[in-house]
Amino acid sequence: MPSEMWWFIGASCAQLVLALALLRTRSPGRPELPPQALALLRGGRRAVVVVALVALHQRGAVAAGRRGTIRANGGPGRTRDPIQLGVHSSLRRALGLRVLASQPRARRAVDALRTELARSGLLRPRGRLLTARALLLGAAAAIPAGLLVARPTGSTLALALVLGAVPACAALACLFLPPTTRAARRLLAGLRARHPLPAHRREVTDGNLVLLYVALYGDPALALFLPRFSRDGGLLGRGGGADGYATGRGWFGGGGGGGWSGGEAGGGGGGSD
Repeated sequence: MPSEMWWFIGASCAQLVLALALLRTRSPGRPELPPQALALLRGGRRAVVVVALVALHQRGAVAAGRRGTIRANGGPGRTRDPIQLGVHSSLRRALGLRVLASQPRARRAVDALRTELARSGLLRPRGRLLTARALLLGAAAAIPAGLLVARPTGSTLALALVLGAVPACAALACLFLPPTTRAARRLLAGLRARHPLPAHRREVTDGNLVLLYVALYGDPALALFLPRFSRDGGLLGRGGGADGYATGRGWFGGGGGGGWSGGEAGGGGGGSD
C-alpha cells in the first residue's frame, strides 16, 4: 500500500482518538435535580422554558396571549429561580415560545444551568462537543482523501478500504452521539420508571409533581395537566405563534399559522388549567 495512504489512515485514527477523549465525561456525585434541569436533559432549551412557564402559570404570573403567545399576568411571585425570573422579565410583550426562548435574559439563565449540568457529567460541554464533531468529520474525510491522493489499485486498494473503514465508520457513528451523557439518559429512564405518566390529571394534586411530569414527558404531560394553557399559549408541538410576537400594532414574525386566540388567567397548583 502506498505510504501516503498510511499517513491518511494514521491521521484518521489520531483525530478519532482525540475526539473520543473530548467526548469522555466524568460523573461526580450529583444532587437531586430540579424539574428544569431534567427538562434540559430531555428536550434542551425549549423544554426548560416550558417548565419555567408552567411554574409561573401555577402562580398566576403568566397566561396565554393572542395567537399562540405567552404574556405576563402580574409579577413573578416569590421565586429566586433565575430561569423563571429571566423568562418572566423577557415578557415585556406577548411572545411566542421560540422567540421567548431566544431572549437574552432567558438564554443566559438556561446557559448557566447547562454549564452546571456539564460540570456534573450529565451534559457534554458545548465547546468540547463542537470540537469533537469537527475532529470526527476530519477522521471520516481523511480516508476518501487518502484514496484520491494515493490512488491505490488492486489488492492494495482492497487493503486500504478495509483498514480505512474502521476509523471512518467509527467516526461517523460517534458523530451522532447526543449532548447528554449515558449517566443523564440512565437518570431520566429511572425517573420515568418511578413516575409513569398518570392516566388522569385528577390523580395529581401537587404542583411540584406536575412540573416533574412536564419535565420528564413534555407535550403529553402538558396536554394532560394544562390543556387550554398549553394549546392557547402555543406550547404544544411547534406552537401557533412560535415564530413571532404580538404587539398592540398587530402580529409580526414568520410563524403565522392559525393559532388559538384568547387568554387565560393563571391556574392554581396541581393539575388545574
